[in-house]
Amino acid sequence: MATDADEAPLLADEPLRPGSCSRELELREFRDRYVFRSLDGGGAFAVARADGSLHPLSPEEAAAGSDCKVSKIYGVAGMIRLLAGSYVLVITSRKDAGSYGASTVYHANSMKFLCCNEAIKHLTSEEKRDEAYFMSLLRIAETTCGLYYSYDRDLTLNLQRASKLAAGRVHKPLWKQADPRFVWNRNLLEELIETKHWRKYASGVGPSLTILRFQTEQFTLKDRLVRITLFSRRCNRRLGTRMWRRGANLEGATANFVETEQLVEYEGLTSSFIQVRGSIPLLWEQIVDLSYKPRPSIIEHEEMTKVVERHFHDLSQRYGDTMVIDLTDKQGDEGNLSNAFAAEMQNFPDIRYVHFDFHHICGGGNFDNLQVLYDEIEEAIQKQGYFLMNSKGEILLDQSGVVRSNCIDCLDRTNVTQSFLARKSLDSQLQRMGALSSAESISQSDIINDKFKKCKCGLSMVMS
Repeated sequence: MATDADEAPLLADEPLRPGSCSRELELREFRDRYVFRSLDGGGAFAVARADGSLHPLSPEEAAAGSDCKVSKIYGVAGMIRLLAGSYVLVITSRKDAGSYGASTVYHANSMKFLCCNEAIKHLTSEEKRDEAYFMSLLRIAETTCGLYYSYDRDLTLNLQRASKLAAGRVHKPLWKQADPRFVWNRNLLEELIETKHWRKYASGVGPSLTILRFQTEQFTLKDRLVRITLFSRRCNRRLGTRMWRRGANLEGATANFVETEQLVEYEGLTSSFIQVRGSIPLLWEQIVDLSYKPRPSIIEHEEMTKVVERHFHDLSQRYGDTMVIDLTDKQGDEGNLSNAFAAEMQNFPDIRYVHFDFHHICGGGNFDNLQVLYDEIEEAIQKQGYFLMNSKGEILLDQSGVVRSNCIDCLDRTNVTQSFLARKSLDSQLQRMGALSSAESISQSDIINDKFKKCKCGLSMVMS
């Protein structure tokens, strides 16, 4: 931690609220340095264009000099070091995507890497080719869509976890509060965080970027406003696109793992219902070829059972009791994978495994047949419950477990099933809040049901 002698004065009389980030910054581009100056109470620092070194600045130093290009940016998202030097990632435009409680959620519309790589002239021809290739990857990162952030709220924590943060942790920078599974610029922030002078400013200009699906809808019940907010947080532990990345790694992290949270607000009460999805947690692959549907193949490995154990141990530590809903077919190559999963789950009698042949039972768009599944698991779902708190922040109910759903891609079948379970939970929550009677359901109102479907549609966007 920097000493008082190391720290530069703040630019504003009132510092930022502890843990929050600067909403706007001034970027001044000189020939030898970039200067970042907070416009709302944070600090100022410079990054040398020659080698990427960071230096804190006083207000006078930050304002000095006029031979520069001046622009406004909306966050410093991190820094990466390549062969020829460093590159600083900044958010150049943003869009107000809605709100989470009293905090605004922003979508990062555009980003840009600032080059600090004068050493490139000393590289060999081969190194220059490598640097050019790495830079092309950075250009792809600049255009990554689906990145959201907040300046004063950690979007990576669901409401139940966030409400139970230790008092001291709440006042720490957002990157210290965050769940690292859902921070997609964590590696980019590390160099800034580890730099002694930067630690003072990390809370001011380092938002955590999260890939998620964010959607809000509202309607009225009993002349009172009901607001539903959907978060689907994509995990960064086992990255890769469909087909190319399947199953689990040896640590038990699975491809396409997403935590979905449904928040409901009514008359000062807020509830949260969590579900998770992820690739089948076995060691398996699906080699992409010219066929329409490449065949899945199980990888024989002595650690297979340990992999499954690690995966579900992690889930139980985070969410409590876990119930698995496997939506795969029982025939063909998919059936072989499903049978292998079922066989492994027999090694874990404390985890309830439920197979539901979605295509067979709900074929032809008969999604109401999911009631068959719900009748089987209703008691367990009600036992897991949901999280509920009042306007004073007092916790009234906890969610004690989670449903983990999967098909092969964790897309269509999983979406429909999660939406069905979420609607059932929503009815229970609204009944508890007094917005519905015990005999009422949102499905009885076409308008409300359509708004719920609109909020739930597009979940697959976070998976692709």
